[in-house]
Amino acid sequence: MMETAYKLHYNPALDGLRGVAILLVILSHAHAPLFDGAFFGVDLFFVLSGFLITSLLLMEFRSQGRIDYWRFYRRRFFRLMPALALFLGVYCIAAPFIWPDLTDIYSDALVSILYLADYGIAFFDSPDTLLHMWSLSVEEHFYLIWPPLLVLLLRKSAAMRGRIWLPLLALWVLSTLWRAFWVGQGQQFYEIFFRFDTRASGLVAGGLLAALMVEKPQWIERLKSQRAYSMWFVLAVPLIMELGWDNQHAMLWGITVVEVAAIVILLSVQKPAGLVYEMLTAPALVKLGRLSYGVYLWHYPVVRYLRAEYSWPVAVIGGVLISTALAALSFYTVERWALRYRDGRQTGRMPARSGMARQEPALREATQNS
Repeated sequence: MMETAYKLHYNPALDGLRGVAILLVILSHAHAPLFDGAFFGVDLFFVLSGFLITSLLLMEFRSQGRIDYWRFYRRRFFRLMPALALFLGVYCIAAPFIWPDLTDIYSDALVSILYLADYGIAFFDSPDTLLHMWSLSVEEHFYLIWPPLLVLLLRKSAAMRGRIWLPLLALWVLSTLWRAFWVGQGQQFYEIFFRFDTRASGLVAGGLLAALMVEKPQWIERLKSQRAYSMWFVLAVPLIMELGWDNQHAMLWGITVVEVAAIVILLSVQKPAGLVYEMLTAPALVKLGRLSYGVYLWHYPVVRYLRAEYSWPVAVIGGVLISTALAALSFYTVERWALRYRDGRQTGRMPARSGMARQEPALREATQNS
């Protein structure tokens, strides 16, 4: 039987939001002044990823009454692993020449490709030279757990007239309180910052928004109608950029502020109109967002090298340009091949070239992640 490809309508503003998120991450890793808290850019990725993945899963469940787990995991593998394997392979070859004093190159790569970097960094300081791999591990753990958990919640919520947003709201609150619990226990900042269990709230928040968009309770419709006023909340994000590394207020409430701001932004761009939509659909931001997964993979070693040799503006500009070029090379070779193989295998034949060109925007919308 031929499988159905579940796709979302392409919204360029979401690519623009990815572009903003990756710029914040690069500013953070380049140690740019006034951007101590730019690490919050990762939380934008988490909310957006949770929103897109949950939207696709809900579409499938509503259509089929079930979720094809094997199909889901296979598609995630072909979207994410080829680019990661290429990056780590190049890193293992180039790093000994660039940083001859490093002794953990291959062990860091192994931990990264196994998606163990989040707990590895939190408790064992590994990987060190591939520090940015932690967020990919967080997302991978989410992908493993979320589909069966979501199905369980969907079946349990059937008694509540299918209001899946209620248990997801409770799960978001609990995951936020779980992070605050460890702050209260006096755990170190980095031990809380990097772990899946303490950073899953953003992914759950995105899932909550996806459920709200599907079920459309009256209060969310009223909130959407008031988006011109709710957008003022987004201005809180620049104000919390002073919550730098080791500031536990970032863990207590800073992350939650960013998650709520991301939800507000996503709500505001559901219709292709308005100032926020126009800003996020700037061509440069959209193009950067389309390559954001690859840019995220390549940027950290590039920025790490540049910041050791040059000033922060050079590290930022050079980091964006070099990592974007490498991401484009990766996307138009290995990643594009993997996407075609994935979708060709799914439908039983390779898509025609013209058909592929028409499908690519929706394909990117449904599959590109931080």
